[in-house]
Amino acid sequence: MKLGELKPPSGSRKGRKRIGRGPASGRGKTCGRGHKGQKARAGGKTRPGFEGGQMPLQRRLPKRGFTNVYNEKKVATASMNVGELARFGDGATIDLNFLKERKAVKEKGIRYLRVLGGGELNAALTVRAHYFTPQARAKIEGAGGKAEAE
Repeated sequence: MKLGELKPPSGSRKGRKRIGRGPASGRGKTCGRGHKGQKARAGGKTRPGFEGGQMPLQRRLPKRGFTNVYNEKKVATASMNVGELARFGDGATIDLNFLKERKAVKEKGIRYLRVLGGGELNAALTVRAHYFTPQARAKIEGAGGKAEAE
């Protein structure tokens, strides 16, 4: 038996509904759309929440609370694995400005640096970041370096 010869059990797959194939099919003439009206027309769909011109529910209900979605500050964060920091060599002091100068962080507006624990580290580095995972801190200090939180 080959993979291409597999077939589903008979009766487990239902055929698609063929509409507009004459009155004997049960889906002829209006093809299940009824007589006239918006939904009988081609392209006659309405957006979600539309109630035929009646005031929609989401506009009828009172609004509560405060939202500041227009003025919220999105804080961009750069995440680096410990293994990626190893390439900068022994004794290097790594912080966000250092990574931007070396083009290791290319996105604009990055204000915070996170150091994650992926990869291996053999070089003794001084890393200044805003956040360290416990694994990253252990690997940096285990290699003889310093993990300084800003």
